[in-house]
Amino acid sequence: MSAVETTREDFAALLDESFGRADTNEGSVVKGIVVAIEKDLAIIDIGLKTEGRVALREFAGPGRENAIKVGDEVEVYLERVENAMGEAVLSRDKARREESWVKLEKAFTANEKVFGVIFNQVKGGFTVDLDGAVAFLPRSQVDIRPIRDVGPLMHNQQPFQILKMDRRRGNIVVSRRTVLEETRAEQRHELVQNLEEGQAIDGVVKNITDYGAFVDLGGIDGLLHVTDIAWRRVNHPTEVLNIGQTVKVKIIKINHETHRISLGMKQLLGDPWEGIEAKYPVEARFKGRVTNITDYGAFVELEPGIEGLIHVSEMSWTKKNVHPGKIVSTSQEVEVQVLEVDSAKRRISLGLKQTLQNPWEAFAEKYAPGAVVEGEVKNKTEFGLFLGLDGDVDGMVHLSDLDWNRPGEQVIDEYRKGDMVKAVVLDVDVEKERISLGIKQLAGDPFADAGEVKKGAVVTCEVTDVKDGGIEVKLTGTDLSAFIKRSELARDRNDQRPERFSVGDKLDARVTLFDRKARKVQVSIKAMEIAEEREAVAQFGSQDSGASLGDILGAALKQRAADTADTAEEADKED
Repeated sequence: MSAVETTREDFAALLDESFGRADTNEGSVVKGIVVAIEKDLAIIDIGLKTEGRVALREFAGPGRENAIKVGDEVEVYLERVENAMGEAVLSRDKARREESWVKLEKAFTANEKVFGVIFNQVKGGFTVDLDGAVAFLPRSQVDIRPIRDVGPLMHNQQPFQILKMDRRRGNIVVSRRTVLEETRAEQRHELVQNLEEGQAIDGVVKNITDYGAFVDLGGIDGLLHVTDIAWRRVNHPTEVLNIGQTVKVKIIKINHETHRISLGMKQLLGDPWEGIEAKYPVEARFKGRVTNITDYGAFVELEPGIEGLIHVSEMSWTKKNVHPGKIVSTSQEVEVQVLEVDSAKRRISLGLKQTLQNPWEAFAEKYAPGAVVEGEVKNKTEFGLFLGLDGDVDGMVHLSDLDWNRPGEQVIDEYRKGDMVKAVVLDVDVEKERISLGIKQLAGDPFADAGEVKKGAVVTCEVTDVKDGGIEVKLTGTDLSAFIKRSELARDRNDQRPERFSVGDKLDARVTLFDRKARKVQVSIKAMEIAEEREAVAQFGSQDSGASLGDILGAALKQRAADTADTAEEADKED
């Protein structure tokens, strides 16, 4: 073989070896020299007898500037050794991404922070450039608290924590919040060590909620609860505080485990409850302002920091089941009386009705027992009527005081709500807030006006009703009524028939029972006939005289007739 042939074979081998080496470099990062810059392209020699072109913008990016120049050594990603134009296909972005992934994986494994730049906003969050690798930053991981404007955070290099990596899918999730929380925890721990309970310190109101305000103590927040802002009632912190306001607070409690700090403002002021019993003695009266109304009463501010409660039962003498808001209104100035003071529980019980005259006392002064009053029927119950009287008080007429003769259960049906009714005051109990009335007392007590009626007396009666079991009668000259049973209508059984009588008939009967206390009166025709018979026997005959009962009764009747005639004759002479 000639020398020329040998040289050609060696060259071919060297050429094949060179291209083989180039083929193995495809899909990897290689180093090259910038040999020229034309307009917006950089021409890079990668040492494989070929050059490639890379856009200058690939050397720039979020947080980086395009600062390459001829002669600089750069790393690029070799996609293909030669394209249709005979040039190498290079990419600086892919090279940086490959390099960045290697570094990020090491940082993720070591749980180290990485630096990047937020450069765009996408659905649900933001994109972050981690020196070539693009990561996703969820909106919830931007800051410790939700922020409205992310503009100041964008295009600035800052630390992030990698939460998740998936190289196969090319996904990276990062968090800025985790970094802030770690930094904050370190700062809080250091700051908390320098704070002591009971210490007074200046702070700035950072945030206000319904339950209080968060105060920045120089890098760590403390909670100023709404109840610790002032001794007086504060319905909402905005009544006293504004965001950005500098306030002096006292550290009430520090939890070194959770780094939670409780603050107070009122604790820096004197306690208004000290010596409260001497300042607000029981039964003393004061003026105050209604600050809050609830279902069970109203709170009245006696002075800043001192409030008392008027329970609903102490608001009105007469309005028992009314909401407090219908008696007083918020911000209204009222006069109250101190009922009880408990300094240990910081409670003052107040009364509103005690400052007004007791309406039952006023009624008792105006209407003594026996006075006649008039009122509207407010209610009917199973035990009586309730009448509305002067002074917005009610009086009760018991069933037993509706009528002298008829049962109350029967009489009460004659009354309707709204009827105006007169009654007699029977009793006023101021302590129990009760007024007893009577309607039947308006007509007088028939037992008190019974005259000569007594047990054993013979009285004249008028038939008012005839029933199967007997007759109803009224005693002439009185308001007394009685019922004569069938068995008491006559001595003779054959004459014990109610139908013998008619309404309006007059008859005589003997009083067999007259009890004023029990209010009972009973009369009997039978008892009268038996008594007359005994009297006749005693006067006109005896058991051994031989006279018959008929003769004796006949003589008695003649004697009665003669006596009646003599009485009539005497009466005529007097006329």
